[in-house]
Amino acid sequence: MTAKDWLVLSLLPGLGPRRIQTLRERAPECLESWPEGWLALLPRPAATALRLWLDHPDRSPLAPAVDALDGWLAASVHHALLHPGHACWPALLDELPDPPAVLWACGDLAALTPPALAIVGSRRPTRDGLESAAAFGRDLAGQGYATVSGMALGIDGAAQRAALDAGGASVAVLGCGVDVVYPPRHEALHRRLQGEGGLLLSEHPPGTRARPAFFPRRNRIVTGLSLGVLVVEAAEKSGSLVSARLAMEQNREVFALPGSIHNPQARGCLGLIRQGATLVTGIEDILEELPPRGGASAIDSTDAPARTSQVTHAPAASDAGPQDPLLELLSERPTPLDVLVELTGQDVGHCQRRLLELEIEGLATQAVGGWVRLSGRLL
Repeated sequence: MTAKDWLVLSLLPGLGPRRIQTLRERAPECLESWPEGWLALLPRPAATALRLWLDHPDRSPLAPAVDALDGWLAASVHHALLHPGHACWPALLDELPDPPAVLWACGDLAALTPPALAIVGSRRPTRDGLESAAAFGRDLAGQGYATVSGMALGIDGAAQRAALDAGGASVAVLGCGVDVVYPPRHEALHRRLQGEGGLLLSEHPPGTRARPAFFPRRNRIVTGLSLGVLVVEAAEKSGSLVSARLAMEQNREVFALPGSIHNPQARGCLGLIRQGATLVTGIEDILEELPPRGGASAIDSTDAPARTSQVTHAPAASDAGPQDPLLELLSERPTPLDVLVELTGQDVGHCQRRLLELEIEGLATQAVGGWVRLSGRLL
């Protein structure tokens, strides 16, 4: 079956990822014959729609989507539509009860070659959480593992950015089309994932806007692509815990970083550890539970960071830079918010939002008397 065939199949009425996977498992010998094998097993509405497409494609409501696929693939050599049978289709996805029928891809498909670990966590992490996410992203890259996440703010973005900084592979699974930047603050990371050994994936066609309902389903692909998932920081009720539950259901390893009992963002991780997740304090704790690499690392060993028993906190690059006007006004001496508002000419809300972004990126922090600039770029 071609990419076009799989796209048509995914769009048929009354079908979905779980129904398609059930059919594939029930009668694999029949489904090897396209389209006859599928026509014999599909429910009537889907079979009728497929027959219309086969006999009169110009009259089929599926025609615009197929035409859009042709345009997408022709637009760039970095565009692809992955599907079962594709040379780069991740075999781990076939272990899911509801793998996507197709995955739109933008970037370097070689990012799917190394074994992968998902790193997820809070969108509002602590500074320690951001440092830990970046450290694990770097260290895993040094050991030849790819980092998979959802390109969300906070932990996800920090881990993926650090993996790229270390010369490793990183895969972002999006809850929108791969050409849509969401969240908007990650425009630079989105761009890097297309051109620096990274890859953007989505089960939604290009142009699809982000919707809340898409993200929980996105998580099953994040964990499905991975040998395990590391939760760095998570509140008691968070999407990261959904990812951990999915990983358990998929028979993946679940790792959790412990934290203070007084930190609300650590309570989810502490709960996972109580439920049997592997407690992690360094990269060795993860490597001991994963299958042996079986070959050379994706990065030359002379460039790989040394393995340590504790999380390292070396500087990594940031999407923000010294050209940021608000960052330029900060120094090691605290600057009050009202002074920053006056100097920038921006309103209070704008300054507060930007300061929060700088804090998430590890470039600034709040201190007694105002905001200060951090001397080392943590993210």
